[in-house]
Amino acid sequence: MSVTWKTKYGVRRVRVEPPPTIEDALFAAEGLTLNVEQQINIAAELLQMPIEQARTDAKRILGGRPRSITTVHRRGLTPPVTVVRKTSRRSENSR
Repeated sequence: MSVTWKTKYGVRRVRVEPPPTIEDALFAAEGLTLNVEQQINIAAELLQMPIEQARTDAKRILGGRPRSITTVHRRGLTPPVTVVRKTSRRSENSR
């Protein structure tokens, strides 16, 4: 969605973003904590809505979605490889 108007320099447009939804706020809160109650509190603060309303909306949204946690272990990985590039020497005769 955008708002447009004409000026003497041509048409100007400003993009207008839709307000975030409770799903967006809960998704953002999942990256901060694993505790569901804390996620609901964070989502309520992000949307500036009452916690009770956020809790009822979150129960509706989170109730039908399975939770999956992915853990990545870095143990056993090889150290990074450093590549050093050396320039070849030119002899005086090759110029």
